[in-house]
Amino acid sequence: MPKKAFSSRKKLTRREQRDLDVEIGFLEGILRRDPDYVEALQILGDAYTRRGEYSHGLKVDEQLARLQPKDALVHYNLACSYSLIDDCEAASAALELALQLGYRDFRWITTDPDLRNLRNHALYKKIRAKVRELKLQAR
Repeated sequence: MPKKAFSSRKKLTRREQRDLDVEIGFLEGILRRDPDYVEALQILGDAYTRRGEYSHGLKVDEQLARLQPKDALVHYNLACSYSLIDDCEAASAALELALQLGYRDFRWITTDPDLRNLRNHALYKKIRAKVRELKLQAR
C-alpha cells in the first residue's frame, strides 16, 4: 500500500467528506465480517487519515503492524500516524523499524506532511543520521 503524496491536513469539500464517510462505512462493514482483511485495513487507515480521524487511523495501522510485522511500508505508515497525534517517540521507533525492514524512500521521509511533527522533534536527528548511513551503504 503506497503512502499517498498528499497532505492529510487538506481541507475536504462537503462532497469529499460525504464520499469519504461512505467509503469508511463500507470498509468498516467489511472488516466487521473479516477483521484481518489487510487490503481493507490499508484503505480504511488511509481514509481515516484523509478524514482527519488520526486516532482511528493509528488503531488501524497498529493492527496492520501486528498482522504484517515485517512490512516496511506498514511501519512507515505507523510512524506517520504516531507523528500525526504528536507521539514523536513512538513515531521515531516505528520509522527506525521501517528503515531497518527496508523502507528506502528517503526523499518522501523529508517531505511527507504526516511526519512534520517528528521532523520538528529532536529525535529526528537520529533518523537523519540513519538515513545518511543507509544512503552511503547504497553507493
